[in-house]
Amino acid sequence: MNTESVNKATQNISSASTEEMLTMINNEDKTVATAVEKAIPQISKLVDKAYEVLSGGGRVFYCGAGTSGRLAVADAAELPPTYGLDPQKIVAIIAGGIGAMVNASEGCEDSRERALATFEEYGIKKGDMVIGISASGQAPFVITIMEEARKLGCPVGCITNNQDTLMEKCADITVAALTGAEAIKGSTRMKAGSAQKMILNMFSTAVCIKLGFVYKNYMVNMVTSNRKLRKRAVTMVCEISGISENEAQDLLKKNNWSVYETLKELEK
Repeated sequence: MNTESVNKATQNISSASTEEMLTMINNEDKTVATAVEKAIPQISKLVDKAYEVLSGGGRVFYCGAGTSGRLAVADAAELPPTYGLDPQKIVAIIAGGIGAMVNASEGCEDSRERALATFEEYGIKKGDMVIGISASGQAPFVITIMEEARKLGCPVGCITNNQDTLMEKCADITVAALTGAEAIKGSTRMKAGSAQKMILNMFSTAVCIKLGFVYKNYMVNMVTSNRKLRKRAVTMVCEISGISENEAQDLLKKNNWSVYETLKELEK
């Protein structure tokens, strides 16, 4: 696996100065966006399939272990406040449960039994979609959930950082961002994790745009749950409609601080 190979450019990192260490890591990080860019055609297929599933009333399940699982949870958690997406529509499954967000439970990724129980617990059914996420593409927990979903006829995708993986064999759509050897051998929380984060950002943002939660490049369906976000809502309405701040604030209050509903009223 490329992610487990030795990086010749950083072989002397342990004897480098602090600034040299950071420069080596930064030089490696510069390659991540290029690896993700090469995967855009496959990310596009993943987005279109997820949009089809969600538009048809289905759900999308991310599934990952370790860093991949934590990134999945973080991405899914941002979508309801940012886009007003129903939290049951894009759901993250992490090996070891939500406690694995703060306490590493790396052994859980090897358990097929836990995966089967988790699959039942989440009630994944035909019409849903599963996206497995794993740098190595070999995590048994993730692969088991993908296999079970496929048995039901669910569309299955995967996000990985290696080629010709076990995960790819049970996926309809494979996104492989080939980030190569890490600055620290096998530490896939680094470049591989950064690539996964970028891909998840792109995927979920594009899906929510297609679902109609964005106007131009404004997140008009966001949940305005604090002062900062209410101020952002006022600015948004002013910029889009050209009305004054006072007018925007009054209309937003009238519409329970919904930018979307406020703009609809202004269109009448």
